[in-house]
Amino acid sequence: MKLSIVIVSYNVRRYLDQCLESVQKAVEGIDGTEVFVVDNASPDDTLTVLPDKYPWVHFIANEENLGFARANNLAIRQSTGEYVLLLNPDTTVAEHTLREAVSFMDAHPQAGGAGVMMHNEDGTLAPESRRAIPTPWVSALKMLGFTRRYYMSHLPWDEPNRIEVISGAFCLLRHKALDAVGLLDEDFFMYGEDIDLSYRLLKGGWENWYLPLPIVHFKGRSTRKSDYRYVHVFYQAMLIFFRKHYSHLSFIYTIPVKAAIYFRAFIALIDLLRQKLHL
Repeated sequence: MKLSIVIVSYNVRRYLDQCLESVQKAVEGIDGTEVFVVDNASPDDTLTVLPDKYPWVHFIANEENLGFARANNLAIRQSTGEYVLLLNPDTTVAEHTLREAVSFMDAHPQAGGAGVMMHNEDGTLAPESRRAIPTPWVSALKMLGFTRRYYMSHLPWDEPNRIEVISGAFCLLRHKALDAVGLLDEDFFMYGEDIDLSYRLLKGGWENWYLPLPIVHFKGRSTRKSDYRYVHVFYQAMLIFFRKHYSHLSFIYTIPVKAAIYFRAFIALIDLLRQKLHL
């Protein structure tokens, strides 16, 4: 088996439908593929409508929302592909994207993972297509509004380049690399697990790549960013990553970064409260 595709879905049947339609076309020409959809107990009609429409997809129905990392790991453990693609349900892939991405990985045996050129719904390029590891210095710059380093904006968009963080929206992984560094860290419920895995790949001696191959990411459709749970989960993920990889640093570095994370979470909560009061 050449390629295993894993899609974790929650309550986005319409977007998942168009994602699977694009995948069905994009896997043509790849020698051996399998597709898993892990449904995290969606309250919509995902599991009553789509299995009949896509009988070639392996649907896994969870009885509760296990989060992004645990749900992906469920399918990864069942996968048999040389490569594993973690794909968001709120994405569509161009017909040539998967073939060319797999060909690139075949030609670059040190590539542990690859991301692609993500377009927003309005056609603009998504800066998170290329990201740097959020070290204390990079994180501080980003929180102050200086995002050039974090988004690796010095890199050209139209040619392959080595990057540090691969987005979880489209994360093509060499199964051999996953075997070496481990699966997604299930301490992360949602957000941050792609950064953590990318960092572990780099520390394991693998390369992470950006490829100028297009997908569209209907960003935020698979998650609700307008509620308090999102704020808690997002900033909790930042703290988990920081504690896991930088707790050994002096308090001179750790205290300001942790304070900044709590401060940004507080500001986000205030903004949410203002939005709700104006509804």
